[in-house]
Order: sequence, then C-alpha cells, then structure tokens
Amino acid sequence: MNILNNKNKRKSIFKALALCLFAAVSFTLVSCDDDMDIQQSYPFTVGTMPVPNKVTKGQTVEIRCELKKTGDYANTLYTIRYFQFEGEGTLKMDNGITFLPNDRYLLENEKFRLYYTAEGDEAHNFIVVVEDVCCPLHKSSNVAMTFMFASPDK
Repeated sequence: MNILNNKNKRKSIFKALALCLFAAVSFTLVSCDDDMDIQQSYPFTVGTMPVPNKVTKGQTVEIRCELKKTGDYANTLYTIRYFQFEGEGTLKMDNGITFLPNDRYLLENEKFRLYYTAEGDEAHNFIVVVEDVCCPLHKSSNVAMTFMFASPDK
C-alpha cells in the first residue's frame, strides 16, 4: 500500500511539473514576435536665435540653429532644404555650401549656422525644412521654419 501511495505521489508531482513546463513553453511561444520593436524616429525641434526683421540688398543675416532631439537612433540622418517664395537671395550653410531651392543637403552637425544674403530691396520670405531619415521604409518627420524679412522701407 505504501508503494502505491509513493507511486501516485510521484505521478502527481510529474504531472504537475509537466503541466507547469507546458504552460511556461506556451507562454514563451505566444509572447514571441519575429519583429523587434526598435524606435527609429524620435520627435525633434530646431531652435533658432532671434534674427532681424528687416534686411537690405547685399546684407547677410546669420541664423543660428540647434537640433533638439528627444531621443537618439544611431542611423538617423538629418537633411535640410529651403524654398524661397518671395524676394531674391542666397542661403548658405556654415560649411560653405550654397543651397539650391528644394535640394536636400546632409546636416552634419546638431548646431549649425545659416547665412541669408539679400539680393534685392523687396521683402524676403523663405522656408527652411529639416527632416530626419533613418531608413528607406521609415516615414520621415520634419520641422519647417519660416523666415520673413521686410524691406527697409516698410
């Protein structure tokens, strides 16, 4: 009788262990996902120092900018481009690159300076867009900054 009780106890313990092992494996397999959820895009802003509100022909205005990120992903690249919708002028980067309208340029530093030179006496208005691009499948996010300079007469 004692032998049967020990056998039944062993069977019960074995069944309980087998059930626990089965449950652990089931939970592990159910919770597995082939896609790792790695955040590749973080919100960001671009801060600028104050700029003058008027510009004369031939005058160059310095625009100091700083990229402010809420997170960092190693493979994220930032590009910059601009669109001039009023007036005539040129926009240059502190590394000497002169921007062509709507062309993208790699933004190499988080702190950078832009130099706008007015080529006319009229008002000058343009938009600078900074975008983050980390991979081809990723939807990029961007920050658009509008700069408006009145002519000295107004």
